[in-house]
Amino acid sequence: MCKGLSAIPSSCLEKAKGMRVMLTHLTEKPHKHRAQEEKTVHDLESLLNSKSGVQAFRWFLRSEFSEENLAFWLACQDYRSSPESRLAEKASSIYTQFINPDAPQEVNLDSETRDALMCVMDEPATNMFDEAQQRIYCLMAKDSFPRFLRSPYCRSTLRAL
Repeated sequence: MCKGLSAIPSSCLEKAKGMRVMLTHLTEKPHKHRAQEEKTVHDLESLLNSKSGVQAFRWFLRSEFSEENLAFWLACQDYRSSPESRLAEKASSIYTQFINPDAPQEVNLDSETRDALMCVMDEPATNMFDEAQQRIYCLMAKDSFPRFLRSPYCRSTLRAL
């Protein structure tokens, strides 16, 4: 009579399992996986370079009451590309909106960075917010972005792409 699989050497069983896995992959549609991989948001930088990504991230941050980080980052991007004649006005606006301790959308900056910005407010330069912007970017990358990736906001963005 039939002794079942117990009569087959274990090395043969392992090879058979491996072949089954390989054959299963061959029957799947490869274009489906490729399209899904292309829609994956890999990092915060690629998200911030996409209009729909920024919009979805903004909605997510608004739901967590932390939209000020993205708003500050975007304001710094805008500031950096502003004409020199408007730097003083925009620097003052960014300071009032995000950096001042009584700011309506105060971002979480350490006192050193905040003090350094206060010292250069009289002489605005295109790179004056670079360090503060980088600190907020790191904060978003380590804190908000991983939560965003697990959120419905991210999934809906990927479906729309």
